[in-house]
Amino acid sequence: MKVMAPAMVFLALAISAGWAQPHVAYVYPAGGQVGTTFEIVVGGQNLMSVSNAMMTGDGVVVTVLDRNRPISQKDFGLLRDRWMALQDREKAANSADPGTNTWTTADIREREEIRNKILKNPPNRKTGPAMIETVTLRVEIATNAATGDREIRLLGQNALSNPLTFRVGALPEESKSAAQAFNPDLEPFLKRLGRKPVPVGTPKYEATVSLPVTVNGQIMPGEVDRFHFVGKRGQQIVIMVEARALIPYLADAVPGWFEAVLTIFDSRGHELASDERFRFKPDPAMRFEVPEDGDYTVEIHDSIFRGREDFVYRLTMGELPFVTSIFPLGGKAGDKTEVAVSGWNLGERSVVRDNPPGATGVAMLSDRFPVPFAVDELPEQFEREPNDSRATAQAVDLSAIVNGKIGRRGETDVFSFKGVTGQRVVAEVMARRLDSPLDSFLRLMDAEGKLVASNDDFDDKGSGLETHHADSYLTAVLPADGIYFVEIGDTQARGGSEFGYRLRLSGPRPDFALWIVPASVTVHGGMSAPLTVYALRKDGFTNAINLKLKDESSGFSLSGSRIGINQDKVQITLKASTRNTGMVSAVELVGEASVDGRLVRREVLPAEDMMQAFAYPHLVPAKALAVNVLGGPRALGAVQWLDAMPIKIPRGGTAGVRMAAAGKGLVERFDLRLQGAPDGISIRQISPIPGGIEVVFAADAAQVMAGTNGNLIIDVALKTASAFAPKVNGNGQRASVATLPAIPFEIVDGR
Repeated sequence: MKVMAPAMVFLALAISAGWAQPHVAYVYPAGGQVGTTFEIVVGGQNLMSVSNAMMTGDGVVVTVLDRNRPISQKDFGLLRDRWMALQDREKAANSADPGTNTWTTADIREREEIRNKILKNPPNRKTGPAMIETVTLRVEIATNAATGDREIRLLGQNALSNPLTFRVGALPEESKSAAQAFNPDLEPFLKRLGRKPVPVGTPKYEATVSLPVTVNGQIMPGEVDRFHFVGKRGQQIVIMVEARALIPYLADAVPGWFEAVLTIFDSRGHELASDERFRFKPDPAMRFEVPEDGDYTVEIHDSIFRGREDFVYRLTMGELPFVTSIFPLGGKAGDKTEVAVSGWNLGERSVVRDNPPGATGVAMLSDRFPVPFAVDELPEQFEREPNDSRATAQAVDLSAIVNGKIGRRGETDVFSFKGVTGQRVVAEVMARRLDSPLDSFLRLMDAEGKLVASNDDFDDKGSGLETHHADSYLTAVLPADGIYFVEIGDTQARGGSEFGYRLRLSGPRPDFALWIVPASVTVHGGMSAPLTVYALRKDGFTNAINLKLKDESSGFSLSGSRIGINQDKVQITLKASTRNTGMVSAVELVGEASVDGRLVRREVLPAEDMMQAFAYPHLVPAKALAVNVLGGPRALGAVQWLDAMPIKIPRGGTAGVRMAAAGKGLVERFDLRLQGAPDGISIRQISPIPGGIEVVFAADAAQVMAGTNGNLIIDVALKTASAFAPKVNGNGQRASVATLPAIPFEIVDGR
């Protein structure tokens, strides 16, 4: 979007309390049954200011009951010493010769207060700082609440937490007590105070359950949980775990999630079955056919016996339906597609799906079968056997999607098409992204069998939950007229009826997808907050993308809302109106771009940028971009950009932008810093001018090229701490009090 001169943007700078953003590490239990009321514990960091909680969707009410943080070792030592002194005093008072000692009701009350304080928040050296604090919530799920996934967030004094998954289910639920870290040095004293000791050794937990049931649990280090049930001969019992599905990535653990293992034992302790994955998914699922009437045990633990409070699981057991595969994996928009469904305990084995015109992308097959199903606008074809060699290759149109299966081990499907010199072709597999176990490879060959292009794995940044990126993609320019062959198979030579795929063979179809992070934002009314938008460009799409609010009357506005030509991300700012204060709003954005002469509009999908195993970032989908708008800032005045946008910064030179501000002493009182700027661009100088300031930017010729463009984001913080805003937040980081609206820029040649 072109910004005309002068750019008139107003901002109310404010001093706000320097509370850090609450961070949620786990929710336990991470779900509940329709029509029930229960308590859950949310663990994380910076939670002591939490005053409210919110859940996406209707029919669920969440209330904050309590907040807790373990007392420090120093405070514990003081309280313990005082408690023991009171104990000695009582003994002396009750002795035959109490002397001058007395034992009063005040002493009794003090001892009880100390006891309660220690038992409520005992010191905890075993839990990391990222989940040291807890909030207890009451959850009320209405009888008519829809089942399925929700997102829960905590609302602190000045910030909204990240979201985590919460499941609303239909089955009866049981839950273990919330996990307690075992501390051998502390446990004897806590036992003296009356706390039930934390059991040591494995298994640490056993319970008997009635099927069907969903059991909620947490796994601590070395822990093994066991659940006993009665089975009848011939029952087809489905046993499945949700663990990674609840918390996709653990930033400080390897492999980066709770890797659950399921084992089934009979009443004599004989192992009958075991699994730690369902195909490529870390969460195991298995079908257990009961061999004879009797008692059985399901055991769950981590594959390498790790554990801590965020190793949360939901274990579901019963004669329940479970879909293992469908075929085809998708259909054409505007058509009806008959889909065969395979699985366990399924009555209906097929469904006819109505694919509305224009509704392309990946959605659920149906309410009854919540598995992914792809819809596209290209014509659909089906693989025909035999087609496992170039001699028997199946001829297909070079503008179609082929639905097929790698039906047996070692099989390779071969397709042929006619091509011309200089023609660009694209071959793309959708399989793993649609829950097929196929780990595909693609090979493109000419008529003589010479390899033109090949691919195994293709990194799709839009598939943040699929860490293996096992679907294949290739593009190539054909060197000559003639017949070409495309081979598809499994990299590990596996196969079977469930190894379905959708193979797109076509010319380039330029397109894009958009993701925005973070999924939770807090901003004062009249102020701006920074966001990052990622552009996932497809089939060589390079054009600029303009970002817009879906609802222009929502009270929000964007600055820097353009992703430049061939850019894959941009920082923007979202400004909140003062009329939005006191509310948490779900804000929706769209992106528009010209593709082959037509306007294409795509929704901007909210996401969280999550870290796996110390090193690997992933964009994980969220249900909503939630914006918490605060009121009551201490206004320092309005800010107005005075110069034309985008500003032109000469490569190797400088350029300034003037800012009018009603407040005085901005240079002396505030620290302005660039956030996330490209390498080589910096703030050279900030100078007072009549009625405001001038910010001068510099571009290092050795680090930045002419033509570089985007947005510059300036973060504002106080230079000195005050009663209203400390210099650092709860993490010891510089405490921001404002973000200025994004400044579009372009690097140009010359000085």
